[in-house]
Amino acid sequence: MSTVADITAFVQELAPFHLAEEWDNVGLLVGRREQPVKRLMTCLTVTPASAAEAIRERADLIVTHHPLPFVATKRLTDETTVGRLLLDLIAARVAVFSAHTAFDSAGEGINQRLAEGLGLADAQPLIPHVEGHGSGRFGRLPTPLTLGELSARLKTFLGIEHLQMVGQDARRVNTVAVACGAAGEFLEAANRQGCEAMVVGETRFHTCLEAEALGMGLLLPGHFASERFAMETLAEVLAGQFPELSVWASRAERDPIEWR
Repeated sequence: MSTVADITAFVQELAPFHLAEEWDNVGLLVGRREQPVKRLMTCLTVTPASAAEAIRERADLIVTHHPLPFVATKRLTDETTVGRLLLDLIAARVAVFSAHTAFDSAGEGINQRLAEGLGLADAQPLIPHVEGHGSGRFGRLPTPLTLGELSARLKTFLGIEHLQMVGQDARRVNTVAVACGAAGEFLEAANRQGCEAMVVGETRFHTCLEAEALGMGLLLPGHFASERFAMETLAEVLAGQFPELSVWASRAERDPIEWR
């Protein structure tokens, strides 16, 4: 029978921890390594809804993108949301593992899958770490598109109806950068690579102003949409690698921001 250690070792092969940012909190965060696993759930974030689902569905392990806990926790009580979630998961013997920014930057991680979903050719890291790995991605479209056409392609790939955009629909784009989640800090790197447009989950207002000043289009589908799809794909990968397990992507989590 597969254990927490078996499954997390496989995920770590996909997303080596040396790729994680220094401020991150990756690895096995809750649970025992030798605990047997029969049922496994992936999710973007451990929330009250996704934690309740894992407990209700008798998951032995959650592979989450965003860590829980994310920052140092001095007290573990039910007086905070993080404390309540951790206490409930520990009581139900649900282990929690996160690869977070290591998975963002991995050769087959979120940004690479996002680049491929947009059809970018020869995608390369915006900020290389080691061969094939690094922060963000950029590449060329085989056929130039307008920013509006690129927006439509992104919506189709992510299965969303709305996004935020900086720039004119008719602007022609060929070289495109991508950076999932909250990653506006990669705008300068994208500009250095000659990108005419960048896809980023979310960013600050002043980053949008800087993109406008640089003449770079921005597409912002939201933090949730820019990463959630990859946790669905990861569930499929884990199900293929561990066919004896029951594996699913959380059906309860949703984007807390409503797009109208």
